Amino acid sequence: MKSLYYEEFEVGDYFKTRSRTITEADVVAFASVSWDFNSLHTDAEYAKTTIFGERIAHGALGFVAHTGLSAMLGHLTETVVAFLGMTWNFHKPIKIGDTIHVEQNVKSKKEIQKEGMGIVVFDTRIVNQRGEVVQQGDKTVLVKKKS
Repeated sequence: MKSLYYEEFEVGDYFKTRSRTITEADVVAFASVSWDFNSLHTDAEYAKTTIFGERIAHGALGFVAHTGLSAMLGHLTETVVAFLGMTWNFHKPIKIGDTIHVEQNVKSKKEIQKEGMGIVVFDTRIVNQRGEVVQQGDKTVLVKKKS
């Protein structure tokens, strides 16, 4: 997909990414990079005693995977100026072996004073292989205008 400019986004536009399976290697790598070695993610015996009954991926790992999957769409590759912020909710765990994809709709657009740019808000969902929304939130980005 080609990069889209602010004017080319319409409220309601829908985008869906390819899928990706979250692996044990992902969880181990994320624990190493983030220094988050919480037993829920790294200790199989401890995790069996929790409400999840098994190890789960870090919540932030889901969000990070979402950014990569979203980038693969290409719709903002050359037109995004800045990531401005997000609200984010964690609804269900992402388990090792879950296959996730991202779905997003343009929620709103806003003209700004700064010449050549506009704000686009995406309603973004991470969905697992069972069709369950595991994480969801609004992602706000600053996007170039054509002119």
